[in-house]
Amino acid sequence: MNCLMRCTRLVGPFALVGVSVLQAQDLSAPAIAPRLDTAQARVIVATLQPRTPAIAKNGHATNRVLIYLDDGVMTRKEGEQSTRIEFRRGDVRWRPASGAYIAENISDHPIRILEIDLKGPPGGKASVTPLDPAKVDPQHYKVAFENDYVRVLRIHYDAHEKGQTHEHILNRVVLYLNDQPGAKADDVRMAGAAKHAEENASGQPADRIAVELK
Repeated sequence: MNCLMRCTRLVGPFALVGVSVLQAQDLSAPAIAPRLDTAQARVIVATLQPRTPAIAKNGHATNRVLIYLDDGVMTRKEGEQSTRIEFRRGDVRWRPASGAYIAENISDHPIRILEIDLKGPPGGKASVTPLDPAKVDPQHYKVAFENDYVRVLRIHYDAHEKGQTHEHILNRVVLYLNDQPGAKADDVRMAGAAKHAEENASGQPADRIAVELK
């Protein structure tokens, strides 16, 4: 038996395995990086490559909060309806549960989306505190939007600024938009109930987004 025949017999089965792996792999699926998983929410970062349609045949059964980590443009097609979505880093969108759809990044670069996937309905009527940060410290805490499931706060401190004492009564997912004391840009953390006054001890502005889970 010559070398060519021996090599063909050795390579053949592995070549078939390689083909079957490629056929089974969903090349249209976005890359998923898990960040947090709690009783209330699962948090991931989905990366969509340019000009690669991501086909969600089964849709999405739960409500989500989407935070865009990069500037970009994408389309989302449900049935015959196609929507063009333009966004900047730090933009926040509410995405209710839906049926099948196709999402496509039509930018010339990859885009990352932080997805906060809500696991269930709201826990009931939220308690109210007189030290709500958006009321006692509106200079640093602004409500981006609110519905029955979440409240989204934009938080901004200039260099060396200190805020007012306030209270958090809901669990919240916190995204750090830039490097700041104790955190790096794109860090994601879960925080709980707290009463405190915050201070930006650095010489640079500090920006965060907090998604309160009701």
